[in-house]
Amino acid sequence: MKNEAKHLFEKMVDFKRFAISMLAVGSFFYIGLIIPDTANTVTDLYIMAGSSSAFLFGSILFFILSKRCRSKLNETDEGQEYLMRK
Repeated sequence: MKNEAKHLFEKMVDFKRFAISMLAVGSFFYIGLIIPDTANTVTDLYIMAGSSSAFLFGSILFFILSKRCRSKLNETDEGQEYLMRK
C-alpha cells in the first residue's frame, strides 16, 4: 500500500509539472498572437490561436488529473501520511 501511495504522489507531482509547463507554453503562444505583426496571415493567426487553446486545455486537463490523484491520496491513511511528510 505504501508503494501505491508513493506512486500516486509521484503521478500527482508529474501532472502538476506538466500542467505548469503547458500553461507557460500556451501563454507564450497567446502573447505571440496578440502582439501585432504585419507578416501574419489569417491562417497563421488561426493556427496560433488553436495551438494556444490546445495547450491551455491540456494544462487544465493535467491540473484536474493532479487534483484527482491528490483526492485519492487523501482518502487513504497511508496517502495522508505521505502527503504530510512531503
